[in-house]
Amino acid sequence: MKVTRRAGVLGSVAGVGAATVAAGLAVERYAVGRYRRTPDPEAGQPFGALVADRSRSVTAEDGAALYVEEVGPLDAPLTVVFVHGYCLSMGSWHYQRIGLTRNGQQANRMVFYDQRGHGRSGRGDSARCTIDQLGRDLFAVLGGLGPGPLVLVGHSMGGMTIMALAEQHPELFGDRVVGTVLLSTSTGLLGEVTLGLPALLATVKNPLLPALMRQLGQRARMAERGRRLGADLMWLAVRRVGFGGRQVPSSLVDYAAEMIAATPIPVIADLYTAVVGHEKLAALAALHAVPTLVVVGGRDVITPPEHSRRMVAALPGAELLEIEEAGHVVMMERPDLVNLHLRSLLTRVSRGDSRRPSRRA
Repeated sequence: MKVTRRAGVLGSVAGVGAATVAAGLAVERYAVGRYRRTPDPEAGQPFGALVADRSRSVTAEDGAALYVEEVGPLDAPLTVVFVHGYCLSMGSWHYQRIGLTRNGQQANRMVFYDQRGHGRSGRGDSARCTIDQLGRDLFAVLGGLGPGPLVLVGHSMGGMTIMALAEQHPELFGDRVVGTVLLSTSTGLLGEVTLGLPALLATVKNPLLPALMRQLGQRARMAERGRRLGADLMWLAVRRVGFGGRQVPSSLVDYAAEMIAATPIPVIADLYTAVVGHEKLAALAALHAVPTLVVVGGRDVITPPEHSRRMVAALPGAELLEIEEAGHVVMMERPDLVNLHLRSLLTRVSRGDSRRPSRRA
């Protein structure tokens, strides 16, 4: 009798749990469906379908194959190298690839690559998933570009990658590298970021997230199934955490969510500790030699504006662009404004002008 009752209680609990999950998924689908029905001015954008002038593979020091694409002439007077962020791919530079094809009347050479484990690049050894290794990967990519001045543009983890390169090869800055752009990134202290959570939850996340990431890495197959089941929840999370504006085109959120969904769970787990443990404030010393633009969204909850202000305080004269109505993927959300300032920096370094005004938008 007791066994029967216990089974009945457990069955009731399981039933309530299943009903709660089902109700939650239904609410998610309703919320996403409702959002998708709003006008979408970016619906015709060829996300993920831009054609490169050239593509190749660069071999990192551990044998990982890094996929590289180029746009623009090989003999261009300036080469701009774009380094994407955590869980994204070179496709996150979609609007820059379209909008910065020309700098004034001269075509720039633009280079894009997928960081290890992202996009079409190989994963390499799990133990190599560190910010320092990403800096060495960038050095390998630069080594295949031939002579000529470079401007490095990094978003989030891509900015950290540039800092790692600066720490490893400070001699490049001011000589080979003539300008840097750091978007939505940080020199460190990311473990203190609240992600926009209430105070109590923000306190709990610090010990829980690292443990969760370790579990994800150990149970990748299960995590992948869960990710597919919660696709609508992921979409809402990307909308909330990645973007800051009130009306973000649903196709833009779709594309960002697709890039994240394409990043293997083990890569996400391996790099999480590296990103949160990143500390490269001293590496900024190398950037004193070049004009630098720092860009951040005013509603960025991943790398909040105070992190960008800390970088600018360490780089007197660097240009600071704070875009109030934007989130973490600021170059996708406000591409026209970001491109305007990028184009301005490219023009200045082409002319050898090192003046760097500070601005808000």
